[in-house]
Amino acid sequence: MLDTLLPILIFCALAVMVLGAWRRLSLWRQGRPSPVPLIRGLAAMPRRYLVDLHHVVERDRYMSKTHVATAGGFVLAALLMIIVHGFGLHNRILGFALLGATVLMFVGALFVAKRRRNPPARLSTGAWNRLPKSLLMFSASFFVVTLPVAGVIPADMGGWVVALILLIGVAWGVSEMFLGMTWGGPMKHAFAGALHLAWHRRAERFGGGRSTGLKALDLDQPNAVMGVEKPTDFTWNQLLGFDACVQCGKCEAVCPAFAAGQPLNPKKLIQDMVIGLAGGDDASFAGSPYPGVPLGEHGGGPHQPIVSQEGKGLVGADTLWSCTTCRACVEECPMMIEHVDAIVDMRRHLTLEQGSTPNKGADVLDNLIATDNPGGFDPGGRLNWAADLNLPLMSEKKQADVLFWVGDGAFDMRNQRTLRAFVSVLKAAGVDFAVLGLEERDSGDVARRLGDEATFQGLAKRNIASLSKYHFNTIVTCDPHSLHVLKNEYGELGGNYDVRHHSTYLGELIANQRLNLGQHKGGSVTYHDPCYLGRYNGEYDAPRNVLKAIGIEVKEMERSGFRSRCCGGGGGAPITDIPGKQRIPDMRMDDIKETGAELVAVGCPQCTAMFEGVVEPRPYVKDIAELVADVLIEAPVPQRSATRSDAMEVH
Repeated sequence: MLDTLLPILIFCALAVMVLGAWRRLSLWRQGRPSPVPLIRGLAAMPRRYLVDLHHVVERDRYMSKTHVATAGGFVLAALLMIIVHGFGLHNRILGFALLGATVLMFVGALFVAKRRRNPPARLSTGAWNRLPKSLLMFSASFFVVTLPVAGVIPADMGGWVVALILLIGVAWGVSEMFLGMTWGGPMKHAFAGALHLAWHRRAERFGGGRSTGLKALDLDQPNAVMGVEKPTDFTWNQLLGFDACVQCGKCEAVCPAFAAGQPLNPKKLIQDMVIGLAGGDDASFAGSPYPGVPLGEHGGGPHQPIVSQEGKGLVGADTLWSCTTCRACVEECPMMIEHVDAIVDMRRHLTLEQGSTPNKGADVLDNLIATDNPGGFDPGGRLNWAADLNLPLMSEKKQADVLFWVGDGAFDMRNQRTLRAFVSVLKAAGVDFAVLGLEERDSGDVARRLGDEATFQGLAKRNIASLSKYHFNTIVTCDPHSLHVLKNEYGELGGNYDVRHHSTYLGELIANQRLNLGQHKGGSVTYHDPCYLGRYNGEYDAPRNVLKAIGIEVKEMERSGFRSRCCGGGGGAPITDIPGKQRIPDMRMDDIKETGAELVAVGCPQCTAMFEGVVEPRPYVKDIAELVADVLIEAPVPQRSATRSDAMEVH
């Protein structure tokens, strides 16, 4: 009976699965074009899955081992199942191989079931609670029906009752594993996830690479799509990426906005995009809702606006404006989904097409257009903080080893202390540097995160034009946000530079013994990793090495390095100012206080501003440049010998 019905069941399930795959592909193809190497992507997919993705999953050792056993066992069992039971190749060796694969899968499924017995709040429930049972049923039923093939038990043992029970178990397992891959259900991530890795919109992330710069809009193209209004405005491989979500909630667990009670949950945002593509509402979503936003009130379709003017679209505008663009969600995602790209794409439509940037957003964008800085300050005052420092100007020198990018911290009295401290260090080290002075404009970071691509590109192109007039080797800045756009986003517009954060450059000066430094005599110190220095640019060691060089042993916070909690100052969040139950910088200050440190070292003007906005008593806040300047010993510095870097590059 089983020998007759199993092949029919297996091939019918495969046929229905193929139909589902075609249906899903048709949905993804409604998105905008996105050129990717289809064949090379598929060829690269196994390595991306087994190596690059595994590096992320490995952070959770329990789930890593569980995933290897369950997924590896299933893939092997599925292939052998088709050969042995589908094509009827009853070979004893193949039978034992299939038994081994099902045992491996069964053991992994047991650990999945154990995690689901007392799941963390971030995990979705509903159909996902059914998955362990289906995994166990698939592996157990195929283990039993394969025993006769391996010669372990007689082929006719058990009778028709046992055969019927086994057939029901096989049908259950096959339905969940195969039909669920393409028609919807917990296993959908296996099919979509593999293709997502093959045709990822940021292929540079694989093989140990890094890709964090936003993609530029072609503003000169006639009838160009200005951002994303409806689900089908996303590129087809973005839509594919949304379907790859496993609803593990790791993005939710690290999102600062969600923790602060603002109406954002990155996991639900991705699921809302999935719902929107197929059409429907969020009533059946089995995870945490957006804080303060009940389920069942939002829905949409592939050609309907994501953010409805009546407030009943897929998401509310406040959800998009709550994001700090810290990339914590992206860093933690075990399927490497790009949440921030999607959010900024939707912001672009709200800003460029609807002009609906909330709170102070419109004023800031107007200021950038009128005065080249977000605060609306007189551009002529950009160097007032350095009136007594006799800073060398690029317009006078024409060339220098280092171009010091001052940033809009020049208009902030607190950040001026950081800039002055860094200048004192540069002079003490005998660095050949200069500044743009009044030729420098805002880097465009805030405009771009707020969705105003036009203002960003205007600022960027004017800055690139100014930089192209001079000869320099390196741009150094105290602002990680400026670092990021100059290094990672100007290139698409024609500006390619060697850009370094001041902590990186300070580390080089110290390593080359160009500074005479004493030792820090203050109290204990912790260090806060800025999102745009760490997660965006991978720089975690340089600041710590600088602090160590001046005698500071950092008291690390529980959330540090790539898991550092955002200060709340990125992505224009202080400008849009979406309310929540608590403030993000207050939460981060609690992390700081838990270390018992008397001082928090920072490397970003935004972080400084956010932390110093926390009500006292709290630890003192100092930039790394200030800490180095504090221990600077005024003494003759040995002249640097000629190096390759002395040869000027033309930009």
